[in-house]
Amino acid sequence: MALPRPLRVGPLTPHLFRPTRQRPLRAKRHVLHATTEVEAHSHAWWQVSFSSNGIARMTVDDASYTIPPSRALWVPPNVRHSITVIEEADLHTLYGIDTAFMQADHLARPTASPALGWDNCRVLELSDLLRLLILDLDTTPDTEGCSTPMASVLRREQLIAPLLYDELARASALPVGLPLPRDRRLRALCMALQADVTRHDSLEGWAAEVGASPRTVLRLFRQELGITYSQWRQQAVLAQALARLAKGQALARIADDLGYDSPSAFSAMFRKTYGAPPSVLARELLTGLPA
Repeated sequence: MALPRPLRVGPLTPHLFRPTRQRPLRAKRHVLHATTEVEAHSHAWWQVSFSSNGIARMTVDDASYTIPPSRALWVPPNVRHSITVIEEADLHTLYGIDTAFMQADHLARPTASPALGWDNCRVLELSDLLRLLILDLDTTPDTEGCSTPMASVLRREQLIAPLLYDELARASALPVGLPLPRDRRLRALCMALQADVTRHDSLEGWAAEVGASPRTVLRLFRQELGITYSQWRQQAVLAQALARLAKGQALARIADDLGYDSPSAFSAMFRKTYGAPPSVLARELLTGLPA
C-alpha cells in the first residue's frame, strides 16, 4: 500500500511570536494533520515543543526525535529543524531568549552527559506543572510590526516565567533520539526506515533500495554513527511503535508486526527506551491526557 503523500508547508510563522526583552517567553499552538511536513528552518531563540495529543517527529541535521505527549523537545537557538506529523497533533511551542536557568540545571547535574546538555537537542520529561504553565501562556500572534500586548497579558507572563524556568531546569533529559548520518545513501536508508520499518525484512533489501552493498551499509553505520545497523533499527522500531499505539493497535499485534518474540520482550525494551511502559503512553496518546 502506498504511503499518503505528505502535505508540505513552510515554517509556522515563528516571526509572529518572536520573544523580546519585554516578553522573553512566547507560546504558540498549531493543530497539524497527519502527513504534514514543516520545512526546515531556524531562528535566533530557543524552543521547547510538545504535542498534547498525537505524534510528531522533529528532525535536525544530525538526529531525529519522535515525541509522545509526555515528552518535550528542547531545540537550541539557530539549529535548523523540521517537523513531520505522524498522527494528528496539537502542537504547542514555547519560544524563549532567557538562558539563566541553564546554570541551575548545570549545578544540579554536574555529572550529566554532555550529549544531554543545553547546547544540544534534548528530550525532556514533561511534568504536569511545566505542561500547564506553557498551556496557560497567551498564544495570540503579533500583528505585522506590532508586538505590544495588553498589560494583563504581560503581567501574567512575568508571573509565570520564574516558575516555568525552574521547571525547565528540573526536567530530566532522556537519551531518546535517532542519530542521522551525513552520507547521502545511508541517510536515505535511515529516513526510509523511519517511514516504514517493515517494508524490507532484511538489510539486503534496504541496501538495494539505496544502491549500496550490505557491507557498505554496515561500515557506514559504524563509521558515521558509532552504532550498528541492528541497534539503530531497534530504536526506529520503537519510534514507529508510538505511531501504532496512537492508532489504538493492540500491544500483541504491534510486538508481532515489529518482529519481537513476545509482547513482554517488546514492553521491556520500550520501557527501557521511553521510561514508561507502552500501556501508559498508549493511554496518553488516545486520551490526550498525561498518565
